[in-house]
Amino acid sequence: MTPLVCDALPIVRDIGRRACQTVRMRFIIRVVVNAFAIWVVTLIPALTVSVLPIDFGWDGPISQIVTLLIVAAIFAIVNTIIGTVIKIVAFPLYILTLGLISLVINGFLLWLTAWLTHWWNWGLRVDDFWWGVLAALVITVINWFFGIILRPQRKR
Repeated sequence: MTPLVCDALPIVRDIGRRACQTVRMRFIIRVVVNAFAIWVVTLIPALTVSVLPIDFGWDGPISQIVTLLIVAAIFAIVNTIIGTVIKIVAFPLYILTLGLISLVINGFLLWLTAWLTHWWNWGLRVDDFWWGVLAALVITVINWFFGIILRPQRKR
């Protein structure tokens, strides 16, 4: 069943339905890759980044995986909405610093995700902003690598 957004205009119903499914699939893939990248970052002890799992009362790693997926979804939404606005506003800084400001902006977005999830007793924890910048760089490299592998092939 498709959401109402996909069926909004009858003229573009067929094209819109396929586009909606593509957007949803890309978001799901982005969340899974982000969850994997955040998990990899938590394995590096020097970065002082951790994820506190949600207490579902389940045994095993299921609560950790679900928490990583929720944190990755929040990170993807923050990166999509707030990150886009910040990148547009900071465009002159991109030119001035030859793009190096993106490292600080990505670190800020990771820190913002940690700040949004710290209100509950679960979520992302970043102890130091500059280690968060380095963690965001690692997440960016992992996303770049999987983006190359999972990029849809164009039909010729």
